[in-house]
Amino acid sequence: MLHPGIPTGVHVLLWREGRVLLMRRAGTGFFDGLYSLPGGHLEEGESIPMTAAREMAEELDIRLDPAALRTLGVVHRRSDTNRIDFFVEARAWTGEPRIAEPDKCDALHWCAPEALPEAMVPYVRTALQAGAGPWVLELGWEV
Repeated sequence: MLHPGIPTGVHVLLWREGRVLLMRRAGTGFFDGLYSLPGGHLEEGESIPMTAAREMAEELDIRLDPAALRTLGVVHRRSDTNRIDFFVEARAWTGEPRIAEPDKCDALHWCAPEALPEAMVPYVRTALQAGAGPWVLELGWEV
């Protein structure tokens, strides 16, 4: 029996002076106008840390060491389909974050976790409120 692949996302928490970097999505057709964490989908042959490093280079033009990432948690959610999202944090990187994909993001904002913007991707807000981890959250499922 063949099992369809589950879309797997990797979200990166970049911390500076107690604030996390958020990006406002734009032009993607997916949660446009809402703040989220930088990140993207795992590609064939990539580990979670490799995906995080690639996505940070693509989206923010920064370099981070995949070996220095810490996994905070996992969200298994029911959205348009069955999805899994990993949340990792980076405390150090090379370069200054900037919008490197203006067709997908129109704003960056360093935000205190206790003062998240109203306009935010709901499952990302829930994950940020879950704390330092490790944690596993099941969202959108009927029990």
